[in-house]
Amino acid sequence: MPSRPEKKAASTKPSAPVQPYFTQKTLDFLRQLKRNNRREWFEARRDLYERDLKQPMLALIEKITQGMMDYAPAHLRPPQKCMLRIYRDTRFSADKTPYKTNLAAWWTRNGLEKTSGGGYYFHLTATEIIVAAGVYMPPKEQLFAIRQHLLAHPAEFKRLIESKKLRANMTMHDPNALSRPPKGFPVDHPAIEWIKYRQWGVTATLPVQDALQSTLASAIGAYFRLAQPLVDFLNEPLLRSVDKRKKTLFGLY
Repeated sequence: MPSRPEKKAASTKPSAPVQPYFTQKTLDFLRQLKRNNRREWFEARRDLYERDLKQPMLALIEKITQGMMDYAPAHLRPPQKCMLRIYRDTRFSADKTPYKTNLAAWWTRNGLEKTSGGGYYFHLTATEIIVAAGVYMPPKEQLFAIRQHLLAHPAEFKRLIESKKLRANMTMHDPNALSRPPKGFPVDHPAIEWIKYRQWGVTATLPVQDALQSTLASAIGAYFRLAQPLVDFLNEPLLRSVDKRKKTLFGLY
């Protein structure tokens, strides 16, 4: 009796590595999601989201993070920790659509993970790329700490925020400023306009077609590198506050 032919072994050819940039399919998905922001639509296309959006986004974050070793080593984090959820928090919003219509990432500073602090951010929509860096919507204690820091170091902040190279490439983010100086701060202080701010940061808008280029990570990293001195300045008082709190807690034992 002749023996049966052996079955061919299943192919073990490795899959191609995920590239750290996007394709037109990514932009098409985001555009369609804006028109079909419903759970049933998204769940029916979850495999497309994983393949065309999430995986290249994680690869891009990893490549950007590798570059940050040179200028922002305290912000190195796993890609999964940097990528923001696509799910919206609808608990306190009149808009109950379940998904964001962008891909976004945020690199916080080690030691400030629970309070955010100053960091680096970018997001991709179907029509543009936003790159930003700074402190956004800080809690009350961080707001006060940064204002005190500006009170003590106005010349240093002026040098950073008015850097010709920085301002030639990035603009001030909406500071959400107070109309009058906060209580307890001198109205004639040279930094009083900056002290009235409620957030401090810079931003740049890139054409969406840049998302399809293999140079995307280096392009985003170039903006982050420009903003690094500003981010470090804003984090200085926040890190001191964290260290002080740790010492106080340690003293209780």
